[in-house]
Amino acid sequence: MGRVASLGSINVDRVVSATVGDLAAFAERFDWFPERGHTVRVETLPDDFDVDADEVRHGGKGANQAVAASRAGAETTMFGKVGRDHAAYGVLPALADDGVDADGVGTADAPTGTAYVFVEASGDNRIVVRPGANAAVDDSYVRGRYDAIVGADCLLLQNEIPVAPVAALLADLADEPDRPTVVLDPAPPEGVAPLLSCEAVDYCTPNAAEYAALDGALDGFGGVVVRKRGGDPVVVERAGERLFSVAPPTVDPVDTTGAGDALNGALAARLAAGDPLREAVAVATVAGSLATREAGARNGVPTLDGIRAFRESG
Repeated sequence: MGRVASLGSINVDRVVSATVGDLAAFAERFDWFPERGHTVRVETLPDDFDVDADEVRHGGKGANQAVAASRAGAETTMFGKVGRDHAAYGVLPALADDGVDADGVGTADAPTGTAYVFVEASGDNRIVVRPGANAAVDDSYVRGRYDAIVGADCLLLQNEIPVAPVAALLADLADEPDRPTVVLDPAPPEGVAPLLSCEAVDYCTPNAAEYAALDGALDGFGGVVVRKRGGDPVVVERAGERLFSVAPPTVDPVDTTGAGDALNGALAARLAAGDPLREAVAVATVAGSLATREAGARNGVPTLDGIRAFRESG
């Protein structure tokens, strides 16, 4: 069993079933409203952002990926911050129920992070994130967890917490003789360039929208890019040269929310376990596809046994 650490966001998701007309109206009112497949971060929401959630669930890319890594067979630890309201939502017990060690999660004087997840009938989504307690993850907090992070086999990172303490962590990890393998999910892509320039980042996993948004920011990236492309094959490349691709299985998607997180978590778990890259990507690709069969960021995330059974049945 490999050891995975996830340093990132922990959110409460407010899920909204939206029609094309609803989304067009939001886009007309708010010029920052995300396009399909995009995540947008806003510090505060305007008073007229009047959204009635159909359901409240647990989320956050960091926490979702930790859950996916645990289900894919890794000994997993979550690092990040929640608000003092976290108990009302059962945020930490939910992580513990999935085998994730959340003892190192801190508490901030701010509400727990919130994500508004707009889901279309097709299963595609658009996400608006308000950082809340995630914005309180600072250098002091990260340095206080440094030994535990260094002791992991694989470190999962996203871009829903402040960049500066993560960049400082990566600079320190670059000098470690036996550092964890680092997998960076550049979501949302705005402001992630300083992390891509850190030599300690081994893998970057953008989806199609993020890959396009990053444009030239990946030109100098020295690691491996794992391009998530929805129902199209996952493309693995280095320095613009394609290494291989993996076609996802055909499924009937209900909700694509968290599919990328399922892929990232499974990828980290299998790399931590010592799987070759091609096999790790194959397992992760199946995990991401299977995760879309149920509504919610975590409900459909498969276990390693479930992934293996699905592959054997095919």
